[in-house]
Amino acid sequence: MSRPWSWQLLRAGTLRLDGGGMFGVVPRTIWSKLIRPDEHNRITLQTNCLLLTRGSQRVLIETGFGDKWSDKDRGFYDLERRSIVEALREAAIAPAQIDAVIVTHLHFDHAGGLTRLDDRGVPAPTFPGARVFVQRTEWADALANKSTMTRTYLREHLDPIADRVELLDGEAGVPGCDGVRVIPVPGHTWGMQAVLFNDDRGTLCFPGDVIPTRHHAGLAFSIGYDMMPYQNMLTKKALFERAASEEWRLVLDHEPGDAVVRVQPGAARPGQFELVPAG
Repeated sequence: MSRPWSWQLLRAGTLRLDGGGMFGVVPRTIWSKLIRPDEHNRITLQTNCLLLTRGSQRVLIETGFGDKWSDKDRGFYDLERRSIVEALREAAIAPAQIDAVIVTHLHFDHAGGLTRLDDRGVPAPTFPGARVFVQRTEWADALANKSTMTRTYLREHLDPIADRVELLDGEAGVPGCDGVRVIPVPGHTWGMQAVLFNDDRGTLCFPGDVIPTRHHAGLAFSIGYDMMPYQNMLTKKALFERAASEEWRLVLDHEPGDAVVRVQPGAARPGQFELVPAG
């Protein structure tokens, strides 16, 4: 059995996205009771990342939206002037110290931090010594811009790190990261993956945009731009059942509050689930 990992939650920056888009078929009369939108109907989200350490090894899960944005784009999404680099600096870690990066999928708010502008203003790898792990299907879809959102798979986030990408096929251990594994969680994209590892208390799962916030616990509470909404609902149900049965903790990628939760059966409705702080 592999040794447990130590980890810490990194906040790579807030953004605001349309509340209707974030809750899909759920009407505003319901979701706005859970989270209050601003005057533009946007809700505040965080870009949560995880730093895993064991001895001298450092693994980063997710990278946030990065810092290559124009003022116009920053205004559109209300992007905080902060990135994964600042979050790592607060943890006393330099980008060059990261050995591996695992991304759940390659949308801009998860993969934007893979690159930053160099001294010439050209996008370059943020983590010069890191291998980057992603599902083969997700990489192919990103390069083909296979999405209903035409500006979420951006080549300036992808091309500079193409030579260090290592493709995974389905459920797999992450090479060189003993005890870290990924499982497919299709729905939001065809090739999204969740990341699992153990600390000294048990299993943690970083499920990506299957469950972006604690307000997405309802099986129908899914993002409006999920590529396969029904599949996402099935994926979420299976993930919840396994997480509850095996007592996983989940780390939610866009939750601005308490991002580490446990899953328990819903008290009010059979077949539903609740997310409670992990403590």
